[in-house]
Amino acid sequence: MNKLLTLFLIISFHSFGQSFNTFPVQTQKPPLHGKNWMAITGKPLAATAGAMIFSKGGNAIDASCAMLASTCTMWDVLSWGGETQALIYNPKTKKVIALNALGVAPTGATADFYKSKGYNYPPEFGPLAAVTPGTPGGLLTMLAEYGTMSLKEVLAPAMQLAEGYPIEAQTANAIEKGKAQIKQWPYSKKVFLPHLGKEREAPEAGEIFVQNELLQTLQKLVYTEQEALKKGKSRKEAIYAAYDRFYKGDIAKEIARGTQEQGGLITEQDLANWKVKIEEPTMTNYKGYEVYKLQEWTQGPVMLQALNILENFDLKSMGYNTSRYIHTLYQSMNLAFADRDFYYGDPAFEPKSPMKGLLSKDYAKERLKLINWEKNDPNVKPGDPYPFENKLNPYLDLINNFNKVGKVNPGPMNEDFLKEFTSGTTSVIASDKEGWVVSITPSGGWVPACIAGNTGVGLSQRMQSFVLDPKENPFNVVEPGKRPRVTLTPSMALKDGKPVLAFAKQAGDEQDQLLLQFFLNVVEFGMTVQEACEAPSFKTYQMYSSFGKHEKKPGALTLNDAMPDWTRAELRSKGYTLDFQPRTSGPINAIFLDWKHGTFWGGSSNHGEDYGIGW
Repeated sequence: MNKLLTLFLIISFHSFGQSFNTFPVQTQKPPLHGKNWMAITGKPLAATAGAMIFSKGGNAIDASCAMLASTCTMWDVLSWGGETQALIYNPKTKKVIALNALGVAPTGATADFYKSKGYNYPPEFGPLAAVTPGTPGGLLTMLAEYGTMSLKEVLAPAMQLAEGYPIEAQTANAIEKGKAQIKQWPYSKKVFLPHLGKEREAPEAGEIFVQNELLQTLQKLVYTEQEALKKGKSRKEAIYAAYDRFYKGDIAKEIARGTQEQGGLITEQDLANWKVKIEEPTMTNYKGYEVYKLQEWTQGPVMLQALNILENFDLKSMGYNTSRYIHTLYQSMNLAFADRDFYYGDPAFEPKSPMKGLLSKDYAKERLKLINWEKNDPNVKPGDPYPFENKLNPYLDLINNFNKVGKVNPGPMNEDFLKEFTSGTTSVIASDKEGWVVSITPSGGWVPACIAGNTGVGLSQRMQSFVLDPKENPFNVVEPGKRPRVTLTPSMALKDGKPVLAFAKQAGDEQDQLLLQFFLNVVEFGMTVQEACEAPSFKTYQMYSSFGKHEKKPGALTLNDAMPDWTRAELRSKGYTLDFQPRTSGPINAIFLDWKHGTFWGGSSNHGEDYGIGW
């Protein structure tokens, strides 16, 4: 029997501290096991970097920083000028910490500015798509506050990669495919196209890919740290000295100069003013599990809203991936994503998102009353959470016209739409025997990236996630100093006060819908994390894309090829337009903490190049 089809037939019982499903499925990739540590990320070489740090005595924070640095250096699918979002379980405080290292809109980045350039949204590529770099600050802050090793030790694998590594086909071919855009930016052309003028101008798969300018930038950070240590500074102070050099020193000066030379807006003052934020995460309780997400500057709370709706149903009795199960999840996500599209934005700016109301269990019960059990509702609108905060909603007129403002694209799926909707990144997941657990979804600066001057730092493209028209989302209109509402959404779950799951995935607006299904695979259907990572998921496009043209396709539903004919027919009868893919599960990366046996289970999708190592 087809392995994926077998997953539809699983009926199992599971509670943490007991066993997984009674009849385990043979997965395409083996589950990972370890008792000391676990390191999982988007590329095998980057996972090896994490293992190297663990083997030298580092903790999960140190290893995560090494993996993050390596994935940035390998352009998987991000760069050093992108953004980093993390959830960290601190075993000393027994609390989940949220790290906000997302850049901000630079000076001059206003809605009127972009409209004057003829844009309906900020552009997808180039210097005008860039928020300020966040990943270096996020990495340095994590390492300084929660790590144990020096920056020199943690950056060593990434620096070796920058000296030259055998580039893999996925990235090499992405460079070749994007070379027309790359040639627009002189510093990018110099780095990415070593065979300029030949038929193939990008590196070949397996060719040693060298990044001298990036190596020099990393060397400057390490030198600054080491000089501070020689002067008697503490480990933390020395790391923050490197932080200051990146954001306030010669590196910042060159980033600003190189960006402005190519038509961008980032200034030295923008870089100096930006700060990493250590925040409280958002959380909901789903049937005894505390599920953690970042705040509403990400889409993360949308999964919590969906869980609040879904906890009112007996999902397990519906059967895994039956038409009723899929319809229930699809409609619940519709309601939550409509709220995301309208209400989410940077909480540091006015207006403030009504998150208390949006995450109210009573609000969820009101929303679920709108579900039509016979047909898909293509006209779902944002709800009114304000009464659940004892307030009046000032945006009722905008909500009534919600589906008349954005771009609804009812046509068939096409490559451009899917590329925008599923823009990739990577994830970094780690845990150790001391109890540190890390879930990171970094992104930004993917190929084709505009490199900032002679730094080797590829700039973010996250400006495109802003809107210019407050009728679409009054909380997410671009302003200088503001963070865009991003799709990036690391996840963590605790039970009985202990961390049990750390999970994350790449791919834009897919993230929380597939992470939701992964979580339910484990919690409701008793799958191991590897089974849950590979299990066939479905994808909906009935929310506005956070990228490109910001389109949506009501009723569009991607199913796995293994879906049986009768389920397909039932879903079509409910008004869904179906298409199919052979792999629909990820890439998801996850760690399950097995408290019964004192071990870790690692899972990594069979979908892409994601890879893990445990010990």
